[in-house]
Order: sequence, then structure tokens, then C-alpha cells
Amino acid sequence: MSTVLSDSEIDEALKNLPGWKKSGNAIERIFQFDNFVHAMEFANHIAEAAEAVNHHPDIHISYNKVTLVLVSHDSGGVTQRDVRMAGKINELSAP
Repeated sequence: MSTVLSDSEIDEALKNLPGWKKSGNAIERIFQFDNFVHAMEFANHIAEAAEAVNHHPDIHISYNKVTLVLVSHDSGGVTQRDVRMAGKINELSAP
């Protein structure tokens, strides 16, 4: 189990994670695409990356929007694992 970050630690981490925001005891980012197919392709790409590091975001798909929510459920909040995964997702989403 990892250590849950404090609110100030999360705020500091978010400064380096464009597009991410605190949401309850998690961090989240919404991605928007041209259509449903592109949204699904992105979600599948993220799923592969998450599986590779065994840290899986909650993925919500609504037509052309993909919302990713990261929280370390076993720790009960945001940990460094979530921050690292958010960084990886940002890398994968870059054009």
C-alpha cells in the first residue's frame, strides 16, 4: 500500500500535470475527440499502458469524451502511483 498524498502535495503535483484536477479523493482529466471511434481508440491505448504497469484508471466514455479518474483504491486516495500514471497518460495523449 502506498502513502496517500496531502492536499498540498496533490496541488503541487497537479502543477506539472496539465489538464488534471482534484476530484474528491482522486484526480481526473477529460479528453475530447472528434468522434466515438477516436475516443475508443484512445481508451484502448490507455488500457494497454495501464495494464503494463498494473495501475488502472477508471475510464468513463460518453460518445466523444473520455474521462479518466485515478485513485489508489487500496490506499484510499491519490498516491505517487496516480501522479506517475497521470504523467504517462499525458505523454500518450500528446499529438
